[in-house]
Amino acid sequence: MLVQIADVLSPDEVRTCRQRLERSQWVDGRVTAGDLAAKSKRNLQIPVDSEEARELGDLILNALGRNSTYHSAALPLRVLPPMFNRYEGGMTFGSHVDNAIRTVPGTGGMRIRADVSSTLFLSDPDEYEGGELVLKDVYGSHAVKLPAGHLVVYPASSLHAVTPVTRGSRWASFFWAQSMVKDDGQRGMLYELDLAIIDIRRQLGDDQEAVLSLVNHYHNLLRRWAEL
Repeated sequence: MLVQIADVLSPDEVRTCRQRLERSQWVDGRVTAGDLAAKSKRNLQIPVDSEEARELGDLILNALGRNSTYHSAALPLRVLPPMFNRYEGGMTFGSHVDNAIRTVPGTGGMRIRADVSSTLFLSDPDEYEGGELVLKDVYGSHAVKLPAGHLVVYPASSLHAVTPVTRGSRWASFFWAQSMVKDDGQRGMLYELDLAIIDIRRQLGDDQEAVLSLVNHYHNLLRRWAEL
């Protein structure tokens, strides 16, 4: 399931991120890649334990906390602190799959299962050429390039890549969540049911028996599938 979410960050929040990142130290992005992914990864990142990473990560987590679409799509149990990367001058990340298990920085070894991947764009499309996030599934390849402040959510199990940036600079935040519902198919059904409930409530109001019945089914399915 691939979900695009508009305006997760406001223009002022995007500006704050960019200004802080411009003053940050950048390191080789391969420091956070697995053995196989590191062979095809060419980008820059800010250190995960830096002050900028912690403060900007908190800004993004707060924005996610107020975004109902993200919660509906990801059903997050735990969210790994956001990281930040930059691509320029031909930098790219070849086709790869994200590690299934991630260690949470600063916790002494606490680990989460990475079910849901997210990329939050911090550059507008006209600031760079190339740099599309390409996701591969049973239906083919899907290229994603969104305005600054917009988010794409997709299964961490999917093969994906970032095409070479041939002009300008592509800035983004990326992070993973362990979902309460680890199966992507089940998570997708719950998301679509939630969207349908929202639409029906808008049309019929909340005093209809059919609305209550659908809400009841949603929560019973979540109760059946969720792992806490």
